[in-house]
Amino acid sequence: MNIVLCGMMGVGKSSVGIKIAEYTGRRWVDTDIVIADRHGRISDLFEYYGEAHFRTLETELVEELAKQDGIVISTGGGLVLKPENSELLKRNGKIFFLRASFETLLKRVRADETRPLLKDTGKTAERLGELLAERTPVYELVADYIVETDGKSVEEVARTIVDLAEELA
Repeated sequence: MNIVLCGMMGVGKSSVGIKIAEYTGRRWVDTDIVIADRHGRISDLFEYYGEAHFRTLETELVEELAKQDGIVISTGGGLVLKPENSELLKRNGKIFFLRASFETLLKRVRADETRPLLKDTGKTAERLGELLAERTPVYELVADYIVETDGKSVEEVARTIVDLAEELA
């Protein structure tokens, strides 16, 4: 069984995924890192080829990852919005939605110029709020578990997920 982390940009999917891998000895895979390693910077992919192309690359990677077992997968913020992706991930994994408040997310992403969906908008807070409102119901729908992250350390969130995953094993 794979442990799959989903949620908004800035929620800590990568940091928590790394910590889960440390605790469990599982291999950690970050979909955004793999895509960037294979195809170039994500912001460039969005700029030159568009979001639809990037989402196709995500699905191709998910098809690969869904065939593996015992890994920790940190997904890009929009990956599970495509039903095909979440269905593939659920075949051999449990999806954990890492949830954080708007305020927490805004603090974390405000200074990050590399996020293509916030880049050059000049309205980071407004755009983040729109994305949060649009994505949260989908995250809640696809998640097997919802893990609150506000006020918790990376270690606390990772330990919660490891404990839940062990109950499933």
